[in-house]
Amino acid sequence: MLDVILVIVFSFIIGCVFGAMAMFLSKGMMAARQATLAKKEAAQIIAEAKAEAKEYLREAKKEADREKTLAEGEARERRSEIQRQENRLAQKESTLERKLEEAERREQNLETRNKQAEEIKAEIERVKEEQLKHLEQIGQMSAAEAQAELFDRMEREMQAETARRMHQWEAKIKLEADEKARNILSQVIQRSAAEVVSETTATAVPLPNDDMKGRLIGREGRNIKALEQATGVDLIIDDTPGAVTLSSFDPVRREIARQAVEKLIMDGRIHPARIEEVVNKAREEVEASMLQAGEQATYHVGVQGLNIELIKLLGRLKYRTSYGQNVLAHSIEVAQLSGMIAAELGVKVHTAKKAGLLHDIGKAVDREIEGSHAQIGADLVKQWDRNQDVIKGVAEHHLEAGDTSLWGFIVSAADAISSARPGARRESLESYLKRLTALEDIAGSFKGVEKSYAIQAGREVRILVKPEEVDDLTAMRMARDIVKKIEDTLEYPGQIRVTVIRETRAVDIAK
Repeated sequence: MLDVILVIVFSFIIGCVFGAMAMFLSKGMMAARQATLAKKEAAQIIAEAKAEAKEYLREAKKEADREKTLAEGEARERRSEIQRQENRLAQKESTLERKLEEAERREQNLETRNKQAEEIKAEIERVKEEQLKHLEQIGQMSAAEAQAELFDRMEREMQAETARRMHQWEAKIKLEADEKARNILSQVIQRSAAEVVSETTATAVPLPNDDMKGRLIGREGRNIKALEQATGVDLIIDDTPGAVTLSSFDPVRREIARQAVEKLIMDGRIHPARIEEVVNKAREEVEASMLQAGEQATYHVGVQGLNIELIKLLGRLKYRTSYGQNVLAHSIEVAQLSGMIAAELGVKVHTAKKAGLLHDIGKAVDREIEGSHAQIGADLVKQWDRNQDVIKGVAEHHLEAGDTSLWGFIVSAADAISSARPGARRESLESYLKRLTALEDIAGSFKGVEKSYAIQAGREVRILVKPEEVDDLTAMRMARDIVKKIEDTLEYPGQIRVTVIRETRAVDIAK
């Protein structure tokens, strides 16, 4: 039993020993494997670290190369800039040296010329003294007398030379001014095209038949009296077939009467009550038409922001004429021409247009207010527009003021262009003949005039002078004086040319 236990114990001890040895051996093998794996991982990490280090080295080398290239480029640019600065300084230095040399040469030349001038001056003084002595010996005159005679001769020569040069300068300045004005006005006229509207103080209204005349007259003339009283227009019913005539100095009243008569004829009901109703309706339509005409004029010209009262007065010009020219159409044309002239002169176009459009607005009420239409228009514009340039252009467009502004000249020129166009205006035969006679009388009132002729429908007057009484310079002065007198005493459309003719003939007979 004991042996069995010993064997069992011994076997257990041996088993434990072998088990411990097996466990030790297995742990050793595991440690060896772990060591091997650790070595492999360490080798891999080292390899990766070496590869990453090589990559960092390559990037650092590339960055260093780029920095080096940039530094070298900047160094080259700086060297180039320094070289350019050195070249520029050298060039400036050479230029300065040349200028210094040139200044020295000029100074030397100036000194030489001063010396020569002094020598010439001394020579002139010497010759002058010799001439004075010679004159005293020849003319038995003292130095003071000879000097006075010389001064008198020089003064006469200088007067003649001054007159000649003044004439040349005046001719040159006039030629240049005329050329400039012609260029501006020709461009303005070429860009303007306006129709001409001619009206009179009487309007004919057609009738469907002559029986309508009796209906317009009415029983005991009550219809015609009611019509004349309501409109303020004379209704002339005569033997003219198929028409009656409306006569009035006021074109607005005449237009109201014309529309009223036409409405009565179309309606057929003609009696005092109906006449008053139709006349009131026609008056409202005419006033609306005038307002519309004024608004259309401002829109057509491009002048916005006018007061409504000015627009109404402007519309009244639709029924006003001057020498047969419609004043509203004339005002629109003057506004356009004024704007073109202002554009050529480089001043405010809108101001010029507004002044041109309103320049004749005084004619809308000139039969109701005393004074010239220019001053009346300026007072009207002053009430509703504070632009002083516009007010000046309206007040000065006939050059009546002593001191005319630029705007007065612009509107005056545009007004003259619009009025002087062929066919724009007409004048009566009586006034035309009076103007021709007045031109010839003005020319004949000057001393030395032999004959004078008004030609080209009064656009030119030619004057023949006596050559033994009038010399060339006097003829030039006479032309200016005649022009001045015509401007001061006559009223005329457009312009008048004055031509003074001095003719000298030498006649001999061969025998």
